[in-house]
Amino acid sequence: MKKKYLNAMVLMTGMLASSGSVVHAGLFDFLAPKASWQNCNVNSCTVGGSTNVTSSYAKTKYPILLAHGMAGFSAVGPLQYWNGITEDLVGNGANVFVAQQASFNSSEVRGEQLLLQTKQVLAITGAQKVNLIGHSHGSQSVRYVASLLPDKIASVTAVGGPTKGSEVADVVDSVVKSPVGPALAPIIAAGVNAFFSLVGIGSGHYYDQDALAGLNSLTTRGSANFNQRFPAAVPTTACGSGAELVNGVRYYSWSGTSPFTNALDPLDYALTATSLLIPSENDGLVPRCSSHLGTVIRDNYAFNHLDEVNQILGLVGFLQNPVTPYRTQANRLKNQGL
Repeated sequence: MKKKYLNAMVLMTGMLASSGSVVHAGLFDFLAPKASWQNCNVNSCTVGGSTNVTSSYAKTKYPILLAHGMAGFSAVGPLQYWNGITEDLVGNGANVFVAQQASFNSSEVRGEQLLLQTKQVLAITGAQKVNLIGHSHGSQSVRYVASLLPDKIASVTAVGGPTKGSEVADVVDSVVKSPVGPALAPIIAAGVNAFFSLVGIGSGHYYDQDALAGLNSLTTRGSANFNQRFPAAVPTTACGSGAELVNGVRYYSWSGTSPFTNALDPLDYALTATSLLIPSENDGLVPRCSSHLGTVIRDNYAFNHLDEVNQILGLVGFLQNPVTPYRTQANRLKNQGL
């Protein structure tokens, strides 16, 4: 009888898991195996945390490597850049690695850092390919790696990526180049670089920071230059989609258009202010059309730029769940054999 009862419990747990639900099976969690994700830098990858695996809904064939954006990190203490996203993907069967790059630097420097970590993931897992997901400036990093290593990349997904740059960066760049810029810009940049060097150390690795190089990469001019050298999946029209399949790599994107979503989130007020610098719909930092890359899954989620990675600490819009698009995307990749 005990054996039959246990078999029934296992069967029920499997049925719950196969539904793709993110809600843990509760009573059946004790039967679920645990799995971990890993936080990486250019030298190594180490366990970042673990969770119960209750589903195979997001179990892609190839591992997933997440690349953060400007001012980002992998994890500092309990604070994760990909808040709740890593746990959800791992809990639904994905093999997840979290990259750490310089918080501020050029697209090329950050891309080289991600390239080294991509090779680490391939070596650690023995996988033939990797699925890359990049948020914000991380979208240029994943594009850089895919261009240099197309035979090892299964897919690229850009989340809130400034494919064609941002007017916010243009305005800041114009201030830097104004008459007061040469006096103030180096001082401000030095402060930013010093602070985010400490963030990098807290996240597990010291990186040289270059705030001005990062800024230049995200201007419309800097992004256009990057696109000339790395044109894969970039739309040829102002607000169209790009090619989904380029050199064997599948490209996708999604983004939001709601700068203010939660009155309790102090950064929503800043994003609302910066959104006024952009004449079209945007997420507070990136124009809706600029976020397009490859197949556009959706470009008008009720998210702002930080909501797109479930920050700050999940203070997002009412009834909005930014974790869901990542899980859905992993399932999409899984169904395509990626």
